[in-house]
Amino acid sequence: MASKSNAFEKFLDFSAAVTGFSKYRLLGTGEADEFFATLCRILGHDLLTELLAATYAAQVDAGLDELRREHLFRARIFSDEKLGPIARNVIKLWYVGVWYRLPDPWHDLFKLPAEDRDQIVSNAAYTEALLWPAIGANPPGAKGPGFGTWAEPPRISEY
Repeated sequence: MASKSNAFEKFLDFSAAVTGFSKYRLLGTGEADEFFATLCRILGHDLLTELLAATYAAQVDAGLDELRREHLFRARIFSDEKLGPIARNVIKLWYVGVWYRLPDPWHDLFKLPAEDRDQIVSNAAYTEALLWPAIGANPPGAKGPGFGTWAEPPRISEY
């Protein structure tokens, strides 16, 4: 990685591409720095650099063609024995705020330090998870919808 800020920008670019949320929205969760720090701690410099380089190369090769980018991500990253499970974990991290330990067969091949374990990344990860805006709901027990909203029927987003 050339620098933390360059790697962080590449992390945000990848995250935006795979979550469907803009970089602006991802930064608005307040969790981007914490999630990036978690990846740095768990994956280490070399593995994180490999993931970010692969995603950056796919984005450059795809240019502005989103379908091509999606195809390249599937072929080069999500189908990759090493990078695929990590990339899927990044998506889970954004959507539910939890880092899930990589599968045992993955560890048998690639080994990671003991830091790779199921973990809630921060105190705000649950309430800021992308799951809630994706389904048009508030997290139960947090971020109440407001006084009197119980009197109205639920607002269900149509896609």
